[in-house]
Amino acid sequence: MEKRIQVPMTKETAAGLHAGDYVYLSGIIYTARDAAHKRMQETLQKGQKLPFDIKGNIIYYMGPSPAREGRVIGSAGPTTASRMDKYTPQLLDMGMGAMIGKGKRTKDVADAIVRNGAVYFAAVGGAGALLSKCIKKSEVIAYEDLGTEAIRKLEVENFPVIVVIDAEGNNLYEEVMANMKA
Repeated sequence: MEKRIQVPMTKETAAGLHAGDYVYLSGIIYTARDAAHKRMQETLQKGQKLPFDIKGNIIYYMGPSPAREGRVIGSAGPTTASRMDKYTPQLLDMGMGAMIGKGKRTKDVADAIVRNGAVYFAAVGGAGALLSKCIKKSEVIAYEDLGTEAIRKLEVENFPVIVVIDAEGNNLYEEVMANMKA
C-alpha cells in the first residue's frame, strides 16, 4: 500500500500504517545520530528539555555530506539504526512518533514502538543523493559543535520510506526472512 503523510506523526496515522507500506512524508522531521542521541540523553539526565519537542516528531538517523552550491543539503542517506537503540525506548516513551534509519532494531526498541503506538521506517541506503532532493530546507537547531551529527530541522516533501516495524509490532524484515525459509 502507498500512503502520503503530513508530519508530525499522530498515533491515529501510525495505527493506520502496516509493515511493508510505502510512505511519502511531507512536513518537518529532525536529524540525530549517535553523538546527538548521547547529548540528548545527558540533557534529560540533567532534568533539562530537549532542543525540540519530541512528541509526534520523527527523527531521521542521518548525517548529511556538505551541500553543493545551489543545494539545500548534501547526500542525505540513512545511518544504521541499531546504533541508537540504547537511547530509543526513552524517546519513544516521551512521545516520539517515528524514526527513519536502516537495518534491524532490538527487541527493546520493537517493544517500545508497540507500547507507544509508533513506527520505524527505513529509507533506502545508498540513495542519499536522491533522498536529498526531497529535502526543501535544512537548519541546524542544536549541537552545532557536532558538525554533521548536529540536530537539524528538515522540511521534506514526498520523502520516500518503507514501514519496517508498525504500531502492532509487525516487522517487515522478519516477515521477509520467514517467507524466504518457507
